[in-house]
Amino acid sequence: MRTTAIIMITIFCLSMLSCGGGQKIAEETGKVEKMDEKEFNKRKADNPLIAIETDYGIMTLELYHDVAPVHVDSMLSRVREGFYDGLIFHRIIDGFMIQGGDPTGTGAGDAGYKLDAEFSDLPHVEGTLSMARARDPNSASCQFFICLATTPHLDGQYSIFGQLLDGFDTLHKIGSVPTGAQDRPVQDVFMRSVHLVSDIP
Repeated sequence: MRTTAIIMITIFCLSMLSCGGGQKIAEETGKVEKMDEKEFNKRKADNPLIAIETDYGIMTLELYHDVAPVHVDSMLSRVREGFYDGLIFHRIIDGFMIQGGDPTGTGAGDAGYKLDAEFSDLPHVEGTLSMARARDPNSASCQFFICLATTPHLDGQYSIFGQLLDGFDTLHKIGSVPTGAQDRPVQDVFMRSVHLVSDIP
């Protein structure tokens, strides 16, 4: 009987693992989700959304106005004036991040001002939108990066101000482009348009 019971439990566990073509049950909600689909819910309903149209597709991101209002207000102002349209992702490191937003395309440019850091306890995970800076924590301006993977060594060191909600395939296509010296893409990767999807109410 004991052996039979063990066999039956094993069969049941295997059937649960195999059913649904790679699904999991979220313990908190009981909701069934496909493991091969990335899904992020909005952090806050009235946070604004932006879309970055690239040569490889579109990425839609939520801007965390509730976490880093100064950085988000700066991004929104630049987006409204078309500052980012036509700029490139000048630094790409596969498995780490893609970086863009420099008007000079060199990694040394800024928007003519600096932003004070707005560090938080949020983690840098795949799709995190964070602000690039120099050694000075208060040296961020207009350059940003989007993480290709979880990068805990950045936590608490860079100002997270958003999260990718849709377009992970685009993110990773960009992340895998060939690069040369200083991690610059061999062929420029353009942000053809960066525009508002929804603004702050």
